[in-house]
Amino acid sequence: MTPATPEERLAAAGLTLPPAPEPVAVYVPAVLNGHYVYTSGQLPMVDGALPLTGKVGAGVTPEQARELAGRCALNALAAVASVAGDLSAVKRVVKVVGFVASDPSFTGQPGVVNGASELLGTAFGDAGIHARSAVGVTVLPLDAPVEVELVVELHTPMGV
Repeated sequence: MTPATPEERLAAAGLTLPPAPEPVAVYVPAVLNGHYVYTSGQLPMVDGALPLTGKVGAGVTPEQARELAGRCALNALAAVASVAGDLSAVKRVVKVVGFVASDPSFTGQPGVVNGASELLGTAFGDAGIHARSAVGVTVLPLDAPVEVELVVELHTPMGV
């Protein structure tokens, strides 16, 4: 039997939705506006700490960064659930923006952000297919290698 909810699909993949990450500055993890939830950029925090820091292509491998991008997406889903109730409220993932702290010679940002896209596909199937940007940057907060933000559409408008 195929798992029915996004949380069950994540669990089948060995993943658990964490609590919504605590902001590292003055903002909220997610904002609900009618049919849409907009997340703040989420770092790959695990239990309140970054498992790895540095630049992709210089100290952080693309494979490590890809895994971290998946963790960013998982944290972003936790932020979505914190305002939408649970992930079953999500109709579809609309947009993903991934930021990759890159060595100047590194040009594989799309492959890194695939880690986030793949996690969203695991959780939502076809409803996880989205528009996306993968942007190389000089530095990210706390020296994180990656950061991901989401826009998701809900089945029913909330918070209006």
